[in-house]
Amino acid sequence: MTNPNASQVERAIDAARDRGRGAFIGYLPAGFPDLDTSVEAAVALARNGVDVIEFGVPYSDPVMDGPVIQAACNTALQHGFKVAQLFEAIRRVRERTDVPVLVMSYYNLIMQHGVERFAADLAAAGGAGAITPDLIPEEAGEWIEAADRHGLDRVFLASSTSSDERLRSVIEHSRGFVYTVSTLGTTGARAELDAAAKVLADRLHGFGCERACVGIGISTAAQIGDVLDYAEGAIVGSALVRSLAESGLDGLAETAGALAAGKLDSPIRGAHL
Repeated sequence: MTNPNASQVERAIDAARDRGRGAFIGYLPAGFPDLDTSVEAAVALARNGVDVIEFGVPYSDPVMDGPVIQAACNTALQHGFKVAQLFEAIRRVRERTDVPVLVMSYYNLIMQHGVERFAADLAAAGGAGAITPDLIPEEAGEWIEAADRHGLDRVFLASSTSSDERLRSVIEHSRGFVYTVSTLGTTGARAELDAAAKVLADRLHGFGCERACVGIGISTAAQIGDVLDYAEGAIVGSALVRSLAESGLDGLAETAGALAAGKLDSPIRGAHL
């Protein structure tokens, strides 16, 4: 049963579990291809089976993003995207859906905005928290304190190369879920997920993790099904971004719905890049 004291994201993941399935988390860059369309795209995800929305913050020097997401973020930046627009987008999405919205942001952007200010603005907009892919818990004291003050989730990453000590630290300091990296490298759909993802999820569960959500490389309903056999959530990014770029809002809605229903058996064309 869902814990009433859990966070927005935890409740969404637990509610999916209570319905007999894992959570479907969908990523899109904020501001892509423009601010208004990115809002409509996030709402389309919410209306077509996505349990948690992940809004990426476009950044000029990404270290984790694959070419599909990099291209989308570059488009948003070329159109003048500013961090302040992130909070506007979240606010507009939350006015139309109860699906929680997480932010995926490199920590430098948070520091540039001001850690306390970022947390306050995110909470005021109705955001649920942030995934910080380049920040480890041991160096995240200021962010953890600010997130706690504003009731925000803080999601850290675990990878197959993480030591047992690091995994314990990630579990201890994460709130919402632990981002379980399926494969080493950058984001982008792949034909096969690394078997290491299951081993990593098992290690996390063995150390007490209650919500391990697997991301990087997931692009088909079959892959989502495989992941949800051993994890609490599956994160899809590049396949959704590619669908929006190539087929617009209608194509994105169709893709999200097909993934949620378990009916998309092959990657979106080009999304394996």
